[in-house]
Amino acid sequence: MKIGIVEDEAVWRDKIQTIIEKYCRDKNISSQIKSYNSGKEFMKNADADLLFLDIELAEGEDGFEIAEQLMSSGNKCKVCFLTSHTELARLGYRVNAFRYIDKKHLEEINEAIDFFLKTKIQDRIVFCNNIAGIRIKISLSELLLVETNGRKLRYLMSDGSEHLCEGQISEAARSLSRFGFFQIHRSYIVNLKYIEKVNSHEVTLCNGLKVVIGRIHSKEFKKEFFKWRMWFDD
Repeated sequence: MKIGIVEDEAVWRDKIQTIIEKYCRDKNISSQIKSYNSGKEFMKNADADLLFLDIELAEGEDGFEIAEQLMSSGNKCKVCFLTSHTELARLGYRVNAFRYIDKKHLEEINEAIDFFLKTKIQDRIVFCNNIAGIRIKISLSELLLVETNGRKLRYLMSDGSEHLCEGQISEAARSLSRFGFFQIHRSYIVNLKYIEKVNSHEVTLCNGLKVVIGRIHSKEFKKEFFKWRMWFDD
């Protein structure tokens, strides 16, 4: 993970970097953290997944204008604005700000990184062997569900394509659970982000497919699904 800090005051820059370094160290997260004293300096490369950007910089630089430049160039980095004037936060809608952090409450940086990592949770590829013994790649962000198919597993993708692979559903459920998937039945694992409707006995996925909720899975599923919606629903 690449993290950038744009802050013209060295004292604040050092405080912010120290907090981020401690977070990554405590969470055992591999990261590259680079600090810049101006937006102009950062924009020479503009290489960051997550950017902590002061709204009011020296020499008349405006954090909102820097964020607009990033958007215009197609840069996908998420911007967390830093400010001592929280009333400026209302202007952030123009640049789809990821977070606002009051400099009086820098502990909010930890929450911002937490949330950023959660939004990236399915940007991963997993590998499995298909029935021909060929190792294939499966994008978790496009995986709709996994179901048992005889002694194999069927991976159904959001575009309707599918892969028949080796494996056991219990092992697949364990490996996928930390990426937003849940085994709702002894035969089914679903991607929580693709659930459109839920009732007491089944879920409806975005393609209209209805999947039964197993009785022994019901209570834990509802808890996990609620947590997922708390984090990710708009």
